Amino acid sequence: MRKLFISTIATLIGLSIIWQVTAAERTPAPKDAYLYIGWPNDGEVIPANRPFRVWFGLRHMGVAPKDVDAPFTGHHHLVIDRDLPPFDQEIPSDRNFLHFGSGQTETMIELPAGKHTLQLLMGDHNHIPHDPPIYSKKITIDVR
Repeated sequence: MRKLFISTIATLIGLSIIWQVTAAERTPAPKDAYLYIGWPNDGEVIPANRPFRVWFGLRHMGVAPKDVDAPFTGHHHLVIDRDLPPFDQEIPSDRNFLHFGSGQTETMIELPAGKHTLQLLMGDHNHIPHDPPIYSKKITIDVR
């Protein structure tokens, strides 16, 4: 019984240490930072089978490449057809979470026909959302 108790305590301490190491510290952001999608507009109809431009707008905060740790800066992440990820973890990188770690402020994308959602999320030099998180309104577009 005593060995089981000691083993359980050791496991809990180990898990606590792992959690502390993996839980991300969030970078401060200006309280008045404002992120938005400049184009396309919410409800926009986009022609199918061809790339279209998405441009990113940001106020009261700077854009910097992914490895630059400067105060009140970050880089864009475009969230396509998904909800925002947890704010205390690294932003995923796949076809639904596009990273713009070189400091880009626009992109060309192509989506299949149908309704799609787009949303921007700022990430710090480690791809972690800021504190408070800086994200745009989610828009819906219709590709046809």
